[in-house]
Amino acid sequence: MTNALKYNRCDVAIIGAGPAGLAAAATLKKQGIEHVLVLDRESEAGGIPRHCGHPPFGIIEYARLMTGPSYAKRLVASAQKAGVDIALKTSVTKLGFGGILTIATPKGMGELKAKRVLLATGVRETPRSARLVSGDRMLGISTTGALQSMVYLKNLIPFRYPLVVGTQIGSFSALLTCKKAGIKPVAMIEEKSSPTISWPLHHASSLFGVPLFLNTRITNIIGKDRVEMVQVLDGKKNTREIVCDGVLFTGQFTPESTLARMSHLDLDYGTGSPVIDGFGRCSDPSYWAAGNLLQPVNIAFNCWREGRRTAGRIAQDLKGSLPLSIK
Repeated sequence: MTNALKYNRCDVAIIGAGPAGLAAAATLKKQGIEHVLVLDRESEAGGIPRHCGHPPFGIIEYARLMTGPSYAKRLVASAQKAGVDIALKTSVTKLGFGGILTIATPKGMGELKAKRVLLATGVRETPRSARLVSGDRMLGISTTGALQSMVYLKNLIPFRYPLVVGTQIGSFSALLTCKKAGIKPVAMIEEKSSPTISWPLHHASSLFGVPLFLNTRITNIIGKDRVEMVQVLDGKKNTREIVCDGVLFTGQFTPESTLARMSHLDLDYGTGSPVIDGFGRCSDPSYWAAGNLLQPVNIAFNCWREGRRTAGRIAQDLKGSLPLSIK
């Protein structure tokens, strides 16, 4: 790992040390780009997979079945072996014109000038407050990311019999985490008439023993010090109560696009992501974007693949061989 403040220039700066960012970094080095620097505000590189202590990861990338933490370590090792510099506990606070970045590290503030910048900042989950679910604040309410952090990093169990809300790919990861931790969800609910991803959540009941209720939404969380039950409303406007000791909100990921929103880059206001061309280049051609920032939430392999593909185009651009448009 490295201290970003010892540099004031680099060929490519990559913001985000997840699958897209690390795969892009390794690819750029392999294509002859001299100084590639990955910046991440976390204390450990690897992104979301670090919190997913279950398979399947790495089947295509590394031809083996891996857990999330093992996959994340392999991504980091591959980037470092290629000669990539990784600066942790480093936050980018401003995207300036022409690839000028303002950064903050434990050693202070600084400025970094990059010929090209790849935004690979990923996604964040929508918390309960943004979902407008009524009820008091109490113990037992979590998101997938918070649950995985508690289970895999802190060895904590926040509940035993939660209600799972949502049926996205992250919901499947939440069920796997529950299974590994001995947590037994009482039910899974989805507002729509079918699961957001048809497989494997359509078979959640048979795979995990968790009843799946469609056309159902949570309206109230009831409890004193911690969750005791929830009220849900089904498609026929019938209200029922489900006894549980927790609520696990899953899915509803949004792009982590705060930096882009505060910058001069054009945004797609439908998705909240930066506007890109067919190559992955933003409105300021010094900036590029890849991974879950553009299409939340995708599986790790797709982010890894997109990071590699975008890195190849950045390398072409730096060498002056990138076509004007995709044919």
